[in-house]
Amino acid sequence: MPRATSKPGMNSIKMTDFTIKVISLIQKIPKGKVTTYGKIAILAGKPNGSRGVGWILHSCTKSHGLPWQRVLGATGKISFPARTPEFKKQKKLLTAEGVKVSLSGRVDLDIYGWNKKIPKGLFLLKRLLKDLG
Repeated sequence: MPRATSKPGMNSIKMTDFTIKVISLIQKIPKGKVTTYGKIAILAGKPNGSRGVGWILHSCTKSHGLPWQRVLGATGKISFPARTPEFKKQKKLLTAEGVKVSLSGRVDLDIYGWNKKIPKGLFLLKRLLKDLG
């Protein structure tokens, strides 16, 4: 059962177990490292929940002080369109943390990816869901 929001300014998002896990995981991404919406979703127990991660990030960044700049699209690319103020801000924040960002907004996940391991059961679940497609 979703819980009522406990902090002001959260855009009325319900604090479900998934939301709490997503917030906790994003808070743990160290400076100089990045991860993807999809990986956060898998680690939070919803392999197909990457859009939900995006919504939580959008809704809770200010109220929880989330390092939003460290979460990227599946290919390691900044999700905002190039040349927008948001793209430029994310690129600037990542660069300040020592992350190399290409002109197109791509980050090498092999170099800068957060190495939080996905539990085997969740990895297998993601693979099964992909195969069922």
